[in-house]
Amino acid sequence: MSTSNLGDITTNRSLPLSPQRLEGKVALITGGATGIGESIARLFRRYGAKVCVVDVQDDLGQQVCEALGGDPYACFFHCDVTLEDHVSGAIDFVIEKFGTLDVMVNNAGTSGSPAGDIRDVDLGEFQRVFDVNVKGVFHGMKHAARVMIPRGIKGSIVSLASVASIVGGVGPQAYTASKHAVVGLTKGVAAELGGHGIRVNCVSPYAVATSLAMPHLPEGGRTEDALEGFYAFVGKNANLKGVVLTPDDVAEAVVYLVSDEARYISGLNLMVDGGFTCVNHSLQAFR
Repeated sequence: MSTSNLGDITTNRSLPLSPQRLEGKVALITGGATGIGESIARLFRRYGAKVCVVDVQDDLGQQVCEALGGDPYACFFHCDVTLEDHVSGAIDFVIEKFGTLDVMVNNAGTSGSPAGDIRDVDLGEFQRVFDVNVKGVFHGMKHAARVMIPRGIKGSIVSLASVASIVGGVGPQAYTASKHAVVGLTKGVAAELGGHGIRVNCVSPYAVATSLAMPHLPEGGRTEDALEGFYAFVGKNANLKGVVLTPDDVAEAVVYLVSDEARYISGLNLMVDGGFTCVNHSLQAFR
């Protein structure tokens, strides 16, 4: 695969304009300034939703919102998801600006530092990953419910997990544990909020070329062109061949879960992995 083709893969695909799909919905997206979160924000707007991008990267977040048409269609709010008052404030901001909150997307996350040996893992680093990936998701769920329940909003909460949410050995220890926790939170909160008509799901993608994933490419898979090396490595280990997973593919899965097409789906961990997690990769010799 040539480098020029790889560059084409990372750009937004030409998608049919179907504004009715999310027309009238208001969504808050954490970690929406870059990567998968940015793709979610762009697709939500393409399908008619108003969006609030929250992130710690102020300049990038503002740029995304301007690209989406700015006020009154898209806005930015500075938010560190590890701090409950930040998340609470972001949701209050959305309610004040748009009058409602129909969709909460807990996308902000961190992979932590690469660590192949548990004896080398720093406890502070382990805690930092959990603060972002688990506490951040919990804060989003809690305060989305806080505003949805009394207003009678039959909303949707979607969190980003990973293939590391159901298998080991594909990420650092803290990352793997945190993504398992996201699935647990999703199931537990879905069980509770179903009584209020609020759906809670998560999406678990295979490897996507983002700033979080690239540093974890094994030494043996690295090439002079980092992006080419990434796709070559994940492609070799993927189950579904001939298809490269992009941020837009993950965003489309999120769009589906928050749309009325998925109105009776809750408590689901939707795998966007090309069948990666349904295969025992230790048995390659038998394929």
